Amino acid sequence: MYRSHTCGELRPSHIGQTVTLSGWLQKSRDLGGMTFIDLRDRYGITQLAFNMEENAAICQEARKLGREFVLKIEGEVIERSSKNKNIPTGEIEIKVAKITVLNGSKTPPFTIEDETDGGEEIRAQYRYLDLRRTTIREKLLLRNKVALETRKYLDSQEFIDVETPVLIKSTPEGARDFVVPSRMNEGQFYALPQSPQTFKQLLMVSGFDRYYQIVKCFRDEDLRADRQPEFTQIDCEMAFVEQEDILNTFEGMIQHLFREVRGVELDAKFPRMTYAEAMEKYGSDKPDIRFALEFVNMNDVTKGKNFGIFDDAELVLAINAHDCAGYTRKQLDKLTDWVRRPQIGAKGLIYLKCNEDGTFKSSVDKFYSQEDLAEWAKTANAKAGDLLLLLSGDTDKVRKQMNELRLHMGDELGLRNPNVFKPLWVIDFPLLEWDEDSNRYHAMHHPFTSPKPEDMDLIDTDPGKVRANAYDLAMNGVELGGGSIRIHDRDVQSRMFDLLGFSKEEAEAQFGFLLSAFEYGAPPHGGLAFGLDRLVATMGGSDSIRDYIAFPKNNSGRDVMIDAPSPLNDEQMDELGLRLR
Repeated sequence: MYRSHTCGELRPSHIGQTVTLSGWLQKSRDLGGMTFIDLRDRYGITQLAFNMEENAAICQEARKLGREFVLKIEGEVIERSSKNKNIPTGEIEIKVAKITVLNGSKTPPFTIEDETDGGEEIRAQYRYLDLRRTTIREKLLLRNKVALETRKYLDSQEFIDVETPVLIKSTPEGARDFVVPSRMNEGQFYALPQSPQTFKQLLMVSGFDRYYQIVKCFRDEDLRADRQPEFTQIDCEMAFVEQEDILNTFEGMIQHLFREVRGVELDAKFPRMTYAEAMEKYGSDKPDIRFALEFVNMNDVTKGKNFGIFDDAELVLAINAHDCAGYTRKQLDKLTDWVRRPQIGAKGLIYLKCNEDGTFKSSVDKFYSQEDLAEWAKTANAKAGDLLLLLSGDTDKVRKQMNELRLHMGDELGLRNPNVFKPLWVIDFPLLEWDEDSNRYHAMHHPFTSPKPEDMDLIDTDPGKVRANAYDLAMNGVELGGGSIRIHDRDVQSRMFDLLGFSKEEAEAQFGFLLSAFEYGAPPHGGLAFGLDRLVATMGGSDSIRDYIAFPKNNSGRDVMIDAPSPLNDEQMDELGLRLR
């Protein structure tokens, strides 16, 4: 028997018992007459005690052991004289009678502790060691619990877990596909699914009116903290539903997850906001509503004073940083440098301080009188002690820039508490977005999203104004998931393909199977998919999804632990009928 108990299990009630533990040597402390070892497994840490006077041989044996040795020990549970209130086993220790080295270990390249000395790259290279750290292990345990509670909730709501294929046909759905050559069909390729979109629609046609799957998806796109080339979706679809049915069902799921996993009660009803309102107030389709700092349109009070930066702009926006008029010139210069960074792209930053004595100080005093600046303050509802920050430019660009500045100020002012959770449904997205490079419309979500019924007449006359029957769930500035009511009529789907620039032949070649299915009694249906990685990271209060994935890729899409991707040998290339240019 390797263990009678785990390293996180023993308590004062076990004192006097003889136990067997197995685990890794976390750290060793030699205090002369006594040696102490912390033995660790995934459940916790137990202190082992070795007394030179009582058993010199085993104490000397213990002193030869190194970090991360795998040990099996037998001994008696005794009361710990110097108790550690920071760990559950801190009131006891083991007086070791026998120790067995199950495996030795080289000295690890970094310390296996919460506050490690290992950088991100070296920890990624030795990910199997990084996973031993408590902080990383807890993140994966959180992920496990979220997945388990997701299954429980969906099962209680009559959803059926159905697997869909991983080797599929390449279809244009937004990001680039990962493709897989077929040895048996030389010159032809599978694609890895960006999502099971068409398959879950076919399941609705098949009569499975409530489907879900916790499924791997693949997108060949540039990476950042909340993106990976392979990621996991909680993928769901429902038949005979309207938008309201779907929002209510998955509000319930998110409430269930936060209640059961985090012990947090979310709002009984999640607020809703149209896409147009979100962009106008926050410059983002996933606004963080934990704090205010909403955009204020300053066009009426800033233009016409011969200040070209404002006069020539489509839009002048301000945010009101309450009680920040004490910002120094150095702090304001630092903010200006921040918005000028290439990632933000603003040309500059204008400020207005509302002084306590009722006067105003601005970086553009020579263009605007005190009366003018008072109108600024009135428009932005600013009081004495407040600080207005203004950006200007083309509408779309300045909204994105101000969104970044708003989030930055939220961080600076401590307004983005990771333990506060504010969900928001964003609805009524545009169905289409115009792409200047290709000179045609693209689907904002995907080609299977249904237009709002009341906007159908605009498809032929003004397609840019057609709203989608689509919805996203945002939380704390993160898009947790989204979906739509789908098109279930062949004629409407064909019109959509026409609008997106598909020829009849292209639409048939790419999606003929779906169009054909719609001719056999397709029910009204819709659904959504949550990013499991993003959901868990948000619940854990983190911006990055990587630590919630057992073996993630780096920013270049590489797994530096196994050194993938890697070249194929000549024999494999010949077998697949491939040549490199």
